[in-house]
Amino acid sequence: MIKVQKLFQFLMISIGILGLFSACSAQDMVAPQATTTAPTPGSLPDPTASSILIPVPTDTPYIPTVTNSPTNTTEPHTVMAFTGVIVPARCVQAEIDQRGNADYIYDEVRDILAGADITIGTYNAVMSDQVEMVGCENSWELVGSPVNADALQQAGFDVMSVATNHIMDCGKKSCGTTAFFDTLYHLQRVGIQTVGAGENLSQAKKHVVVEVNGVRFGFVSLGEVNERVFADAATPGIAVLTLANLTSAIQQAQEDADIVIVLPHTGPEDYPEVTAQQKYWARNAVAAGADLVVITHAHVVQGHELIEDVPVFYSLGNFVFDQIWARDHQQGVILLVTFENKTITEYEFIATVVDQDGTVHLAIGEEKDQILARIESLSQDLEQKK
Repeated sequence: MIKVQKLFQFLMISIGILGLFSACSAQDMVAPQATTTAPTPGSLPDPTASSILIPVPTDTPYIPTVTNSPTNTTEPHTVMAFTGVIVPARCVQAEIDQRGNADYIYDEVRDILAGADITIGTYNAVMSDQVEMVGCENSWELVGSPVNADALQQAGFDVMSVATNHIMDCGKKSCGTTAFFDTLYHLQRVGIQTVGAGENLSQAKKHVVVEVNGVRFGFVSLGEVNERVFADAATPGIAVLTLANLTSAIQQAQEDADIVIVLPHTGPEDYPEVTAQQKYWARNAVAAGADLVVITHAHVVQGHELIEDVPVFYSLGNFVFDQIWARDHQQGVILLVTFENKTITEYEFIATVVDQDGTVHLAIGEEKDQILARIESLSQDLEQKK
């Protein structure tokens, strides 16, 4: 670079001297122009109606290009899409029963989800054809039918976290682990990898890996919300979120993956402010080697921050749910994260709103602005409290 700069300076001095003798006008002197190329999210559709783009901070100094024909050194881009919690149960399932399928839920956002290289969700319910549905009524039992798996596959989902507090729900009658295993089966039946639950603790802790553009992305999920769903050495259930389990799960994933994404299901419901509990797990995930952390369970959007340069997103809100009793529970975001090779270069929020029947819409106008502004305000609060 020093040699290039000296040569450039010599050429400029020579041109200036020649100009004095030939009486050339200043207009003939054209200064070299620096060029930059902004990264694009590959084939992902442009969701300009409801999004905000946030570049990842970098300390790397900018070095201008001096050549007229720059060499293309762009690394391959991988785009991940993350959604809020998915609960096609109660009133949503009642509408699905009326229609005979669940495809309608994702019609408006299908191009965004399917356009990403990897799409990840959190399934906070069960799906089974061996349980009795509760219908459109108030119930803690969040059950749906297997057609939900087909709709999720058609929408573009690749990985589903199932380390949730509702993974053992049964509907109107007790069903043991029937609906639990049916949920894992039907998601895997359509090619969606499940993470965070299994026939015992060892299986539940296992990571899954998706390779894109030569980069191996590993996913780990653990939860701590409901003891009745906890797995142990001989009991089916979810990977229990303890410090030992979290650390070992991340370390095992690192053996097979270049990038490790951690998906904890933790924290209280309904609180937009991030709690000390959520921060504790985020910090420990980063300390154990996580490259990206996306936390779920709050059912409302929360802020995001960097912990030791690792992006942490605390809640993306509800994606599919019938919680219409509060507008902020109908709101959420799709999070797009762009990797350039193994480095996160940018992330983007796309604001969404869900109807009682489960239909997901892109938020528009004032509501879109309010959702995105709320996230940024909550994120600024996190930064100020550091």
